[in-house]
Amino acid sequence: MLDPKYSITSSILSNMTEIAEVKAVVERSRVLPLNEAHLRRQAILRMAHTSTSIEGNRLAQYEVGKVIEGKTVKAPQKDIQEVENYFKALKLISELSALRRNITEKEIFKLHKIVIEGLVEKSKEGCYRSGDVYVIDELGNGTEKVRFKAPPAGKVPYLIKDLLLWLNNSSSGIHPIIRSGILHLQFVTIHPFTDGNGRVARLLTQLQLYRDGWDFRKILVLEDYYNLDRKSYYTAENFAQGANYDPSMDFTTWLEYFTEGFLIEAGKVLEQIQSIGFGRVSKRSEQIFLDAQEIKIMDFLTTTGRITSDDVAGILSLTKRSAQLKLKELVYKKLINIQGKGPSTFYLLSK
Repeated sequence: MLDPKYSITSSILSNMTEIAEVKAVVERSRVLPLNEAHLRRQAILRMAHTSTSIEGNRLAQYEVGKVIEGKTVKAPQKDIQEVENYFKALKLISELSALRRNITEKEIFKLHKIVIEGLVEKSKEGCYRSGDVYVIDELGNGTEKVRFKAPPAGKVPYLIKDLLLWLNNSSSGIHPIIRSGILHLQFVTIHPFTDGNGRVARLLTQLQLYRDGWDFRKILVLEDYYNLDRKSYYTAENFAQGANYDPSMDFTTWLEYFTEGFLIEAGKVLEQIQSIGFGRVSKRSEQIFLDAQEIKIMDFLTTTGRITSDDVAGILSLTKRSAQLKLKELVYKKLINIQGKGPSTFYLLSK
């Protein structure tokens, strides 16, 4: 079984200590449900933008927002398709995170199929690569250099199963941040697919953190840090990887980078929450309390951007009439607005 080699350096320990302190404050913070819903919606938009941007997508963030809302954008179809796919994958992550179980190979295939749909041959969607993979750097003037050679294709199924076995057996002895960091680097190092490896790795990292309870109210966007300096992101990965796949790879330098970025983005979450009134005593008229079913409705809505009574009936296993009453209560609480009439009725977050 995979036995990751790493050391908890003073910088890693310091980063993790500060992250835990920020997490505690974030979780204790009083945030009105509508404000939190808008923060989550903004996070979804930034995830879709930055994770695809890292891979070369040229859409600006406002254009990504339009794509997610189903509006027309004048851009290459490939860029639009990548964003649409990633948004669908984020919706799947939201659904999977509610299932408190271990990541499975089936979930990995499903995520990859969504991320890469329509961008490669159908035969390559949701299945492991059949050939060798080289990560190439373009040096200019038509010259290239091999930066990294991934493990042989024949070893990929075993290496992924081994990674999942380690991940599932390490829940009690290794900190969730360390586990998610190792998952991220080991997955991209195995490079199991012909394309989409980085996007799937970031989605899996997010899913693992959500399932481990380190989601920072689902406002954390680690991709922002990677996208800010893509060269540093790739350099951090490659410094640990070396030129060829090595099962004895040392994860220490990567974990220093990973925890540093995690701390920066966690700090941004805290700043966002503080900027919308944390620490202020809420007036009685502002206090809104949601039951478990209403929270599920709001979680779905912040991910998808819109919701119908049929969606609610499916999510909560209710009759359509009961679902409509639930939505009516959220309208009364001024958390959502009704749009359309009759069978075409849907609901959006209040502005």
